[in-house]
Amino acid sequence: MEYNFYKENEEDKIFWVDNPNIIGEFLFSFDKRVVFNLFSDYPHKLTKEQKEIFDKENPYWADFFKDRVKTTNY
Repeated sequence: MEYNFYKENEEDKIFWVDNPNIIGEFLFSFDKRVVFNLFSDYPHKLTKEQKEIFDKENPYWADFFKDRVKTTNY
C-alpha cells in the first residue's frame, strides 16, 4: 500500500497519513516506513522515545488516551 504522508507543522517529527478512502482511521509514522494506527497501536507499540515525541506534538491525543498509559510501563 502506498501512503501519502504529511506533517501538521513543518518542524514536527511525526508524519500523518492521508487516506481519503477510509473515514476515521488515524495513521502516523516517524520514518515513513513503519506506520502506526493511533487507535490500535498507541501507546503500547511505540518506544518510550516515540511516545514522548508523539505526546509533545499531539497533546490532544495524549490527553485523550491518558487512561491507556496507566496500563503500560511508561
